[in-house]
Amino acid sequence: MATSATTATVLRSVLHRVKQTAERSSRSSDQIRVVVVSKTKPVSLLREVYDAGHRCFGENYVQEFLEKSPQKLETGRYDGGKERDSGVRNLAMVETVDDEKVV
Repeated sequence: MATSATTATVLRSVLHRVKQTAERSSRSSDQIRVVVVSKTKPVSLLREVYDAGHRCFGENYVQEFLEKSPQKLETGRYDGGKERDSGVRNLAMVETVDDEKVV
């Protein structure tokens, strides 16, 4: 598993490449949201990314979202499931709803 220093270095590298790509496309990197996909990743690794300053995470499964949410990680994707009325904390937004019963 990566160390905190390695995780922070990888994150900085990705954000730098996004900035370079944005500049080549005549866009501001502020217009681009980098979503760290937390699917199947352990909370310890996500905590390292969070501690390195990143705040936008994406999760596909409600069960994992509910497990990670109390860890005070901001998460940006909720795909539905049985726990729809469970009082999810730290949910900044829902980008995709794949089933009408969720809304």
